[in-house]
Amino acid sequence: MTTTARLLHLLSLLQVRREWPGALLASRLDVSDRTVRRDIDRLRDMGYRIQATLGPEGGYRLEAGSALPPLLFDDDQAVAVAIALRAATTLGVGVEEAAIRALGTIRQVMPTPLRRRLDVLEVTAIGRPGEAVPVAASLDVLVELAQTIRDRLTLRFDYASRDDDDAIEPRTPRCVEPHHLVVSHGRWYLVAWDPGREDWRLFSVDRIHPRAPLGARFVPRTVPGGDVGAFVSARFKGATVDGWACRGTVRLHLPARAVRPFAGDGKVTAVDSQTCTLESGAWSWGALAASFGRFEAEMQVVGPPELAEAFAALANRYAQAGTSAVADAASTREPRS
Repeated sequence: MTTTARLLHLLSLLQVRREWPGALLASRLDVSDRTVRRDIDRLRDMGYRIQATLGPEGGYRLEAGSALPPLLFDDDQAVAVAIALRAATTLGVGVEEAAIRALGTIRQVMPTPLRRRLDVLEVTAIGRPGEAVPVAASLDVLVELAQTIRDRLTLRFDYASRDDDDAIEPRTPRCVEPHHLVVSHGRWYLVAWDPGREDWRLFSVDRIHPRAPLGARFVPRTVPGGDVGAFVSARFKGATVDGWACRGTVRLHLPARAVRPFAGDGKVTAVDSQTCTLESGAWSWGALAASFGRFEAEMQVVGPPELAEAFAALANRYAQAGTSAVADAASTREPRS
């Protein structure tokens, strides 16, 4: 092994473990302890901060430095970083240009097989600015799905279900026409047409287990409305269009600046320095009224009347729950002697 190759190997070892005993590093590199010490000094000269601990069990630990030094990624790490960067360019978080430049830097030095894995991926990202960009649990599955979408091949797979304690159990095999990969609410989803049900479906990528062989080619379809992002958003809202079934407005006795970070897709309008209005939506009037209650502030309903009725019903339900709880607590108390 050349000195350069040995230094790269040493760096890769230091990156994956908190602390390495010097003797173990020497054994892994097949060199003497003295050579390890010299190589550590070389890495330090390159800007890597490596702390040494003394004693019989002494070793080396790579620490954070004042500047970002060159890093080494294994194949899956490199593809994962590139996928996250590609999704970040569509989320509107203010780092699009930097993400594109970083993606270009990584792609340029990628080996051809890794570059091909990345190039098949076309991602639609849906979410609020600042929302985390996930990476699928299995990159191999993600890439395989992307390839079937590119090649327009019918996909056969087992789709795992989740019970109440989130345990995964096998289900009947599915057969669909895959169309899009989507990042939404911290998860990856496959948008596909299900010929058996004659309808569009969303599948969690982490629950998909592809089966071989793939099926026949299919003619691509267009999602309802033609906008993948709007279509998926609507499905999450239980609707066929990207809009909540119930929308209403309240006046909150809170400053607008205190409400905006927690308003989600709602619209906040300042009334004065201490109050604001919040227009928001939900799948039912009761759910919408309950969502306004999370602010724990005095409020008045601006409209519509259905929202006021939902507040009244909710207040009655909560009052009954509180009365029942008090009665149960009183009945369990032991009588005084």
